[in-house]
Amino acid sequence: MDFFLRTAWVVLFWLLIPTWAMAAQQDRPAPEVIMGWVERVDILPEGIQLKAKMDTGATTSSLNALNKQFFEQDGQEWIAFDIVDPENEQNTIRIKREITRYVRIIRHDGNHQRRPVVRIGLCMGDIYREAEMSLIDRSELTYQVLVGRNHMAGAILVDSARTHTQRPACP
Repeated sequence: MDFFLRTAWVVLFWLLIPTWAMAAQQDRPAPEVIMGWVERVDILPEGIQLKAKMDTGATTSSLNALNKQFFEQDGQEWIAFDIVDPENEQNTIRIKREITRYVRIIRHDGNHQRRPVVRIGLCMGDIYREAEMSLIDRSELTYQVLVGRNHMAGAILVDSARTHTQRPACP
Protein backbone atom coordinates (compact mmCIF):
# COMPACT_ATOMS: atom_id res chain seq x y z
CA MET A 1 0.00 0.00 0.00
CA ASP A 2 2.87 2.37 0.87
CA PHE A 3 4.45 1.75 -2.55
CA PHE A 4 1.13 2.48 -4.29
CA LEU A 5 0.68 5.82 -2.47
CA ARG A 6 4.22 6.97 -3.26
CA THR A 7 3.78 6.02 -6.91
CA ALA A 8 0.45 7.88 -7.10
CA TRP A 9 2.04 11.04 -5.62
CA VAL A 10 4.96 10.88 -8.05
CA VAL A 11 2.62 10.46 -11.03
CA LEU A 12 0.40 13.32 -9.82
CA PHE A 13 3.45 15.54 -9.34
CA TRP A 14 4.67 14.87 -12.89
CA LEU A 15 1.20 15.53 -14.29
CA LEU A 16 0.95 18.91 -12.54
CA ILE A 17 4.36 20.28 -13.57
CA PRO A 18 3.18 21.45 -17.04
CA THR A 19 0.21 23.23 -15.41
CA TRP A 20 2.47 25.07 -12.97
CA ALA A 21 4.88 26.02 -15.75
CA MET A 22 2.07 27.42 -17.91
CA ALA A 23 0.64 29.40 -14.98
CA ALA A 24 4.07 30.88 -14.21
CA GLN A 25 4.52 31.82 -17.87
CA GLN A 26 1.15 33.61 -17.99
CA ASP A 27 2.01 35.70 -14.90
CA ARG A 28 4.99 37.29 -16.64
CA PRO A 29 4.34 40.78 -18.01
CA ALA A 30 4.80 41.43 -21.71
CA PRO A 31 8.41 42.32 -22.53
CA GLU A 32 9.20 46.01 -22.63
CA VAL A 33 10.00 47.59 -25.99
CA ILE A 34 13.18 49.63 -26.36
CA MET A 35 12.63 53.00 -28.02
CA GLY A 36 14.84 55.99 -28.64
CA TRP A 37 14.67 59.31 -26.83
CA VAL A 38 12.85 60.79 -29.87
CA GLU A 39 10.06 58.80 -31.53
CA ARG A 40 7.08 59.38 -33.78
CA VAL A 41 3.74 59.00 -31.99
CA ASP A 42 0.13 59.11 -33.17
CA ILE A 43 -2.44 61.11 -31.22
CA LEU A 44 -5.63 59.10 -31.30
CA PRO A 45 -8.42 59.09 -32.30
CA GLU A 46 -7.38 62.07 -34.47
CA GLY A 47 -4.52 60.10 -36.07
CA ILE A 48 -2.10 63.03 -35.99
CA GLN A 49 1.55 61.93 -36.14
CA LEU A 50 4.06 64.05 -34.22
CA LYS A 51 7.67 63.76 -33.12
CA ALA A 52 7.88 63.24 -29.37
CA LYS A 53 10.60 63.43 -26.75
CA MET A 54 10.49 60.29 -24.57
CA ASP A 55 11.35 61.73 -21.15
CA THR A 56 11.82 59.31 -18.24
CA GLY A 57 12.47 62.31 -15.99
CA ALA A 58 8.92 63.61 -16.41
CA THR A 59 6.05 61.96 -14.57
CA THR A 60 3.24 63.38 -16.68
CA SER A 61 3.23 63.75 -20.44
CA SER A 62 2.58 67.15 -21.99
CA LEU A 63 1.26 68.37 -25.32
CA ASN A 64 1.67 71.67 -27.14
CA ALA A 65 -1.60 73.57 -26.85
CA LEU A 66 -2.17 76.91 -28.56
CA ASN A 67 -5.26 79.16 -28.62
CA LYS A 68 -6.85 77.41 -25.63
CA GLN A 69 -10.58 77.97 -25.20
CA PHE A 70 -12.42 76.67 -22.15
CA PHE A 71 -16.10 75.74 -22.41
CA GLU A 72 -18.77 73.65 -20.73
CA GLN A 73 -20.33 70.58 -22.33
CA ASP A 74 -22.88 68.32 -20.60
CA GLY A 75 -22.06 69.97 -17.27
CA GLN A 76 -18.33 69.19 -17.58
CA GLU A 77 -15.40 71.51 -18.21
CA TRP A 78 -13.82 71.03 -21.64
CA ILE A 79 -11.00 72.65 -23.57
CA ALA A 80 -10.46 73.25 -27.28
CA PHE A 81 -6.90 73.90 -28.40
CA ASP A 82 -4.71 73.94 -31.50
CA ILE A 83 -1.55 72.00 -32.27
CA VAL A 84 0.80 72.84 -35.11
CA ASP A 85 0.08 70.75 -38.21
CA PRO A 86 3.19 68.58 -38.68
CA GLU A 87 2.66 68.50 -42.46
CA ASN A 88 2.33 72.28 -42.81
CA GLU A 89 3.60 74.33 -39.88
CA GLN A 90 1.61 77.36 -41.10
CA ASN A 91 -1.62 75.50 -40.22
CA THR A 92 -3.03 74.25 -36.95
CA ILE A 93 -5.29 71.34 -36.04
CA ARG A 94 -8.11 71.81 -33.50
CA ILE A 95 -8.56 69.22 -30.74
CA LYS A 96 -11.26 69.08 -28.04
CA ARG A 97 -11.08 67.14 -24.79
CA GLU A 98 -12.75 67.03 -21.40
CA ILE A 99 -10.54 68.43 -18.64
CA THR A 100 -9.86 65.73 -16.03
CA ARG A 101 -8.06 67.96 -13.53
CA TYR A 102 -5.54 70.78 -13.16
CA VAL A 103 -1.91 70.32 -12.19
CA ARG A 104 0.31 72.84 -10.45
CA ILE A 105 3.85 72.81 -11.88
CA ILE A 106 6.77 74.37 -10.04
CA ARG A 107 9.15 75.74 -12.66
CA HIS A 108 12.95 75.90 -12.39
CA ASP A 109 12.77 79.60 -11.51
CA GLY A 110 10.47 78.82 -8.55
CA ASN A 111 7.32 80.22 -10.14
CA HIS A 112 4.16 78.12 -10.19
CA GLN A 113 2.06 77.34 -13.23
CA ARG A 114 -1.47 75.86 -13.34
CA ARG A 115 -2.10 73.63 -16.35
CA PRO A 116 -5.22 71.82 -17.55
CA VAL A 117 -4.88 68.05 -17.86
CA VAL A 118 -6.74 65.89 -20.40
CA ARG A 119 -6.70 62.20 -21.35
CA ILE A 120 -4.97 61.53 -24.66
CA GLY A 121 -4.45 58.23 -26.46
CA LEU A 122 -0.94 57.76 -27.86
CA CYS A 123 0.28 55.09 -30.26
CA MET A 124 4.01 54.49 -29.75
CA GLY A 125 5.32 51.69 -31.97
CA ASP A 126 2.60 49.04 -31.58
CA ILE A 127 1.79 50.14 -28.01
CA TYR A 128 -1.41 52.08 -27.37
CA ARG A 129 -1.72 53.90 -24.07
CA GLU A 130 -4.29 56.40 -22.88
CA ALA A 131 -3.03 58.63 -20.08
CA GLU A 132 -3.17 62.16 -18.77
CA MET A 133 -1.33 64.95 -20.56
CA SER A 134 -0.90 68.50 -19.32
CA LEU A 135 -1.52 71.19 -21.92
CA ILE A 136 1.11 73.91 -22.29
CA ASP A 137 2.47 76.17 -25.02
CA ARG A 138 5.54 74.21 -26.19
CA SER A 139 6.02 76.29 -29.37
CA GLU A 140 9.46 77.45 -28.18
CA LEU A 141 10.54 73.82 -27.67
CA THR A 142 11.72 71.38 -30.32
CA TYR A 143 8.99 68.76 -29.82
CA GLN A 144 5.23 69.30 -29.50
CA VAL A 145 4.89 66.16 -27.38
CA LEU A 146 6.74 65.13 -24.26
CA VAL A 147 5.97 61.53 -23.30
CA GLY A 148 6.40 61.00 -19.57
CA ARG A 149 6.56 57.91 -17.39
CA ASN A 150 2.75 57.73 -17.11
CA HIS A 151 2.54 56.72 -20.79
CA MET A 152 5.64 54.47 -20.79
CA ALA A 153 5.46 52.60 -17.46
CA GLY A 154 5.78 48.84 -17.80
CA ALA A 155 5.87 48.91 -21.60
CA ILE A 156 8.73 51.09 -22.89
CA LEU A 157 12.41 51.41 -22.05
CA VAL A 158 14.29 54.41 -23.44
CA ASP A 159 17.74 54.10 -25.04
CA SER A 160 19.23 57.60 -24.93
CA ALA A 161 21.64 56.78 -27.76
CA ARG A 162 18.86 56.04 -30.28
CA THR A 163 16.11 57.94 -32.10
CA HIS A 164 13.24 56.98 -34.42
CA THR A 165 13.37 53.24 -33.72
CA GLN A 166 9.63 52.60 -34.18
CA ARG A 167 6.85 53.97 -36.34
CA PRO A 168 3.34 54.11 -34.86
CA ALA A 169 1.54 50.90 -35.82
CA CYS A 170 -1.37 50.38 -33.45
CA PRO A 171 -4.20 48.12 -34.59
